[in-house]
Amino acid sequence: MPFINVMVSKKVTQEEQLAVKAKLGRAISVFPGKSEPYLMVNITPECNLYFGGKNDTPIAMGEIKLFGSSTREYYEKFTAEFCKIMEEELNIPQDKIYITYQEIENWGYNGFNF
Repeated sequence: MPFINVMVSKKVTQEEQLAVKAKLGRAISVFPGKSEPYLMVNITPECNLYFGGKNDTPIAMGEIKLFGSSTREYYEKFTAEFCKIMEEELNIPQDKIYITYQEIENWGYNGFNF
């Protein structure tokens, strides 16, 4: 039950969004027990993001929510994948990307909670 929220400061075409979504779908499997069939992704382009007080270069913010918990090892692997995807697909420099992780104990789906 992962959710990935991606906010970027630039325009993003439909083709770029689909490419990012597909690559995130593959990347989520670095977490044991997580896979694309239960992944939800939101991509919000043209956000008013500032990094170091400036917004003169493309910037991205990723928020990843996971049902349950994971380890630092898997978070580091996913961070590397996420930054690589943002750089390859959206030309966002890896040093202009932040990522946060949140472990969720209670997660609702299809009328019930896990």
